[in-house]
Amino acid sequence: MADHDLTSSLLPAESSDRVDVILRIEDDDGGPPVQINNQNGNHHDPRLCFSNPYGFLGSDGFSVPEMTTVDPFRNNTPSIDGVYEWVKIVVCIPIALARLVLFVLCLLVGYIATKTALHGWKDKENPMPKWRCRLMGVTRLCGRCILFSFGYHWITRKGKPAPREIAPIVVSNHVSYIEPIFYFYELFPTMVAAESHDSIPFVGTIIRAMQVIYVDRFSPASKKHAISEIKRKASCNKFPRVLLFPEGTTTNGRALISFQLGAFLPGYSIQPVVVRYPHVHFDQSWGLVSLPKLMIRMFMQFHNYMEVEYLPIISPRYNGKESTLEFAKRTSRAMATALNVVQTPHSYGDLTLLTKAAEANQETPSDYMIGMSKMEQVSSLEVVDFLDKFLSMNPDSSGRATYNGFIRALRLEACAVAEEIFSFIDIEKMGTITFKQYLFGSLHVMKLQGFQRSCELILTECSNGDKISEQKLAELIRPAISDLNTDKAHELFKLFDTDGDGKISKNDLCGCLRRNPLLIALFSRCLLPSL
Repeated sequence: MADHDLTSSLLPAESSDRVDVILRIEDDDGGPPVQINNQNGNHHDPRLCFSNPYGFLGSDGFSVPEMTTVDPFRNNTPSIDGVYEWVKIVVCIPIALARLVLFVLCLLVGYIATKTALHGWKDKENPMPKWRCRLMGVTRLCGRCILFSFGYHWITRKGKPAPREIAPIVVSNHVSYIEPIFYFYELFPTMVAAESHDSIPFVGTIIRAMQVIYVDRFSPASKKHAISEIKRKASCNKFPRVLLFPEGTTTNGRALISFQLGAFLPGYSIQPVVVRYPHVHFDQSWGLVSLPKLMIRMFMQFHNYMEVEYLPIISPRYNGKESTLEFAKRTSRAMATALNVVQTPHSYGDLTLLTKAAEANQETPSDYMIGMSKMEQVSSLEVVDFLDKFLSMNPDSSGRATYNGFIRALRLEACAVAEEIFSFIDIEKMGTITFKQYLFGSLHVMKLQGFQRSCELILTECSNGDKISEQKLAELIRPAISDLNTDKAHELFKLFDTDGDGKISKNDLCGCLRRNPLLIALFSRCLLPSL
């Protein structure tokens, strides 16, 4: 028997003249063709392989970043569960009726007192006169009685509020609608609130008496005005102290989400306050529970626990020259440490995504949260638009969309370039895609260096320089979709013609491609010679 050294192969090598075998299998469930490659040889037909449809922009693929598994918005007891809870509810029905009467009576008395205090007062840019403030004391007392009606018979306090002259701004975590009522009674501050609160019956009148600073969270101009008002009122000792909930929305109290910077931009000393709701059977956080249901559950409790802790004052370092972001981070860490909870990158935008996914009957709506505070170059509204587009793909309850749903939402037809786009997004090669894959794939394409230049080059291909007609759009796309028919071309034209004037302007084109960046692949064939 022949001797063999350690480098000899144990099996003879196969013949090298065998060509690649590439199979494309059409699924019956609407998935894209599945590609199976045998790459032992050197001969293959590239037309049969999926290629990167965004390679012409410099893309080499993308990945979906790891996400935190913490859900800071989920209520632990969204429904009544257990014999004890049902027995307690039955026993508490008479008590709940009495509490409801007390609540309505206090709200009515507080409303009348507030209307009286506001009557004839026109100069609302300056602090409220002292006699009107004393009259508001009746409303503040009604606020404490309302807390009593909700089962907060006593409230545990730790620490004390700092003098307004030392810490003109107070920040607090936000778990329920209970904290604003408590702070109204305890501090009578000027609050920062959403503009929508002004239209709430009774409540809108009361918060107007607090000279509330209204802000539209989606309007840069409104945010800028709110910051200016925070600085103006914090700098004047005649105004009450300013209270902000820097998280911008309610959480379940088991995490602290990212802080908005409005409280920290003026550069004044801040007193953080943390609120806890110890419980065993009933989670008092707002979560995705409706307000009427949450109120009824509170009426049905023997007693609800609430703890308020005033933390030491935090001031900007380096003689007030510390960056706003670092100032906010230090405050957030102090509050998270006091609460003994984790900090997460979620924001109000994540709550919007969670709510939309829950309304779409997704099994795990928390999978749609992305940690919005870490997102760059894209706004919350734009991310919500991406979610709306994904939901139009009709994903199943587990949150996965098929190829057919994908091309229908993007107004494409089954073709090679559509298969390439879907395969690019389907990084797991499962034949279906998730919202995060669609979102981060779209953002990856939009952030490529060649994306904006490609939008400009598309316009230079037009005959009249600044407008694209329906016929010209079809000519630009046909190299990528050779069998493009008139109906499908018209559908794509309506998608791009956002203002409906029968022509695609630069704003139409750039706006559409920013909302649907994956469609830039349709122009790859006509752009390649220019890039």
